[in-house]
Formats: sequence, structure tokens, C-alpha cells
Amino acid sequence: MDFGLNEQQEMMQTLARDFLTGEYTDKVLKAMVKDEKGYTPELWKKMAEMNLTGLSIPEQYGGIGDFLDLIVVLEEMGRVCFLGPYFATLVLGASVIAGAGNEEQKKKYLTDIAEGKIKITLAIAESKVKYDIDEIESNAVSQGGFYVLNGGKLFVPDAQSADYIICAARVNDSKTKPEGITLFIVEANTPGIYIKPLPTVAGDKQCEVTFENVKTSAKDILGEENGGWPYVERALQRANVARCAEMVGMAEQALKLTLDYAKERTAFGHPIGAFQSLQHRCADMLVDIEGSKFATYQAAWKINQGLDAAMEASIAKAFVSNACQQVMASAHQVHGAIGFTEDHILHYYTKRTRAYEFSFGGVDYQLGRLASF
Repeated sequence: MDFGLNEQQEMMQTLARDFLTGEYTDKVLKAMVKDEKGYTPELWKKMAEMNLTGLSIPEQYGGIGDFLDLIVVLEEMGRVCFLGPYFATLVLGASVIAGAGNEEQKKKYLTDIAEGKIKITLAIAESKVKYDIDEIESNAVSQGGFYVLNGGKLFVPDAQSADYIICAARVNDSKTKPEGITLFIVEANTPGIYIKPLPTVAGDKQCEVTFENVKTSAKDILGEENGGWPYVERALQRANVARCAEMVGMAEQALKLTLDYAKERTAFGHPIGAFQSLQHRCADMLVDIEGSKFATYQAAWKINQGLDAAMEASIAKAFVSNACQQVMASAHQVHGAIGFTEDHILHYYTKRTRAYEFSFGGVDYQLGRLASF
């Protein structure tokens, strides 16, 4: 199978790389890590003007490209350790709406996403931070044509800057039904929704979202009542593969930083890159990156073809997570003490890959899923 980029994907890769290299420097990254929202409206507007916010959205709603095009851009975002609601909106929110939403909902939300007008996130995990249907306890009780939503969600990406939140909940305590998950899309500023940012070691924006007697209606349900879980599962497949693409980009940048440093740093009168032991370590980093890229694009291709990619997504997430940790460990070995300092950029990549390993299910979780296939 040929995973080489086609002409359109090469153009998208070049466009994204040139844009991010110029707009998202190391200085901007450090500022966004400390920023409350993690992005600027000015940058988001520029991304919308370049149609980056329309990737993988159907053309009839103003979108362009497909999931593979989005993966190419996410890999480039990984190279600069990008922060912002892009992943939450395009990978999570848009995919759920495109799959579960009716025509009216698609026109309303997908069109605005493509134009960069709104940002959406998906709230799934709860107290045990597991992505299984049995762990969801949030509940919506039907009352006179409305639903009253209660529950708490953890590690909701970029909820602090989202305009809408998609919440997975049970209707009327439907625990007796294994498929009983309903998806509600609600405005983030609805009374009763409380968003609390969670401090993270990687600087990525994660939130705790609490729903207290939030009033919503049947018009806010995506798909059918008690029929939302298949769409969540597909969104999780996309999310894990998209995280892999970001981690691949980070690992590629870590290798570049390592090679540049090995050429500059001298010891015993020679650049340290001249020593065979370091050359072997860098070669191993490249092998891990190429394997990670193959696993990622294999899963992304199946998703793009509309095929079930549950197994491939878990394989990719488990493999890429382990490989990237090895890449980052080698990068720090070559850099030595300088790589651990706050002034150097490498530790941002190391922390982020570690955080993304656990995002939407870590290695052990993915291996457990693979054992069940």
C-alpha cells in the first residue's frame, strides 16, 4: 500500500508548514502555554481564511478535503507543538455532527465551523477517566418536552474557549440499555454549565465541565435518543489517530532539534554527531518515527475510506505512544542538560507527547482493547 502524499496533500502540507513556521514560533508557543485560552482570535481568523477550519467537512457545508488532508495538517501542527481548539473542533466536534446530526444541524454547525465562526468540543470521560460506555453516568431526565442534564466530565479539551459542548449522557437513567447513550449539543454559556480549567504539565488546555440542571430540548440531540454511542466510538477512533499524527510531527521536530544540536555541540575537538554511538541513537529515532508514521497513516486511510478502523487505531495509538517516548528519551540523551532547561524548547515536546499518550486512552487501555478483538 502506498502511503505517499498525493498532489493535493503535498500542497496542503506545504501550505500548513509555511503558515505555522511563520505564525507559530517558539516564542508564540511559550506564550500560549501560559495563556488562559491557549490561542488568539487573530490566529484563528487567519486559519479560517486559509480554509484550515474547513478540512474534512463536506463541501456542501463549506468544507474542503478529507480526513487524510486533516491528518497531514495535524502532523504539521505537531511540529510546532500547536495549542488551540483546532483538534477539539475539527476532530471531535465536527466529526460527531457530520455523523450524527440531521440536515438542519449540519447546515447550522458545520457551516459555521468551516467559516471559523464557532468552536466545539466533546465531553465524554467522567470520574474514572475511561472511554467505555459503562463509565458514563451523566443523566438527562425528560420533563415536559425538555431534558434536564446533570453530571460531570473530566479532561474536556479546550472547553474554556468552546462555543458549544457535545455531552454524552444517559436519558432517564438508561443504564439497563447497553446502547443507551444520547448526545446533547448545548451552548457553553448555558446556565448551569460550569467550566473549570485543569492545570496540566504539558500546558494543553483541559477542563472539568459540570452540568447542574441544564435545560435542553429534543432539538439539541444529535442523532437518536439512546443511539449516540456508535458516533462516540467513531469519534474516538479519529481522535486517537489524530493524536498519533500530532505526536509524529513532534517526534520529527525532536529529531531535527537533535541532529542540529549534534552538529553544533563539540567534544574532544569534534562535533558529537561524529561519534558512532550518537549516530546509532539518531538512526533508531528515525526508525521509530517512520514506523509511527506508517501505523498512523494506515489507520487514517481506513477511516477515510469509511471502514472500521477500531483495531488499527488502537495499534497506532499504542505503537506511536511507545515509539515517541523512546524518541524523546534519545533526544534528551543527546542534548544533555540543556534539553531540561526552561529556556530550551525540547521539554515542551516531551511533555506534550507524554500527555497525548494518555489522551483518549493510553497504551495499556489500547492493548486491552486489542486483546478483545
